[in-house]
Amino acid sequence: MPELIYDYGRIDFDTPGKRHYQLAVHLDSAWGYSLVPLTVVRGYQGDGDGVAVIGGTHGNEYEGQIAVKALCQSLDPAEMRGLAILIPQLSESACRAGTRVSPLDGVNMNRAFPGNPRGTVSYRISNFVKTLVFPRVRVVIDIHSGGREAVFPLCASFHRLPDPAQFAEIAQASRLFDTPFLFVYSRQMSSGLLTDEAEDDGKIAIGGEFGAGEAVSPDGVRHAYHGPLNVMRRYGLLPGPIVPIAREPRRQRLIQAPDLTDYRPCPRDGVWEPATAPGDDVERDQLLGRLHDFSDHTAAPLEIRAHRSGVLIARYATAVCPKGMTLFVIGEETEFPA
Repeated sequence: MPELIYDYGRIDFDTPGKRHYQLAVHLDSAWGYSLVPLTVVRGYQGDGDGVAVIGGTHGNEYEGQIAVKALCQSLDPAEMRGLAILIPQLSESACRAGTRVSPLDGVNMNRAFPGNPRGTVSYRISNFVKTLVFPRVRVVIDIHSGGREAVFPLCASFHRLPDPAQFAEIAQASRLFDTPFLFVYSRQMSSGLLTDEAEDDGKIAIGGEFGAGEAVSPDGVRHAYHGPLNVMRRYGLLPGPIVPIAREPRRQRLIQAPDLTDYRPCPRDGVWEPATAPGDDVERDQLLGRLHDFSDHTAAPLEIRAHRSGVLIARYATAVCPKGMTLFVIGEETEFPA
């Protein structure tokens, strides 16, 4: 059984071996705790870089939770050097509820960074990551899937950064997930993201979208599990060569959509009938789908067309789409940085 930790100073990050913990994070309005799972693996083979792998930042995205749990079980400190910090359910309360945000405080964990040690439960968990996890690692991996909001092609993801060396290093490390797409997405959409904070701390910060629809994708789990292992091999935590993950060799495509003009909001409430799939190449004015209004079933649907040519890198996931939600994202293919 994991050791229950009330005082985070008692977490042993330094002794070689593997240790499983549950962090007791006080609830805000009840006499109890959110019990956040944490595994620390310190290699017996010597010092080296540190890697943090995190799932369950959103509670209704499951590939990361499953993959990181598997890493907690399979990583062997006898084969490792350096440090792996594994958190399969970062927003533990959201994961138990199966929701995007925590039911305890209504906070989206991926908008809560850098956190606040005196804030609500989600802000205190994010502050733990910011102050006790980030300083110990070089690489931060945050595994997502679209939940009920979006469908992406299988992709690792990261941001355009002002430091070209950091950006190039992140791009090369992201390729180790062996996904068909890599997605450079906008930092303008929101603030408080886990990877934003890690990037600003100078880390090699990698995200990714490995499923959708509150289901579990076997392909997504495979890439979400083996991708971090390849990253650990790159940075010397594990021995051996990089291992192909895709079932068949394919060309990876780097798609960038750094500007908000390519994140198109739904113009009205409606039932969304997509005509294209994530990952499709599209042309300007191509039909992407239709919005249906059933208040008058004789009315023609509103045709949604591409505002530009490029790659459909994301679209809204569920049939009922509220006005203002991002209906689709079109990016453009670009070359990998050297």
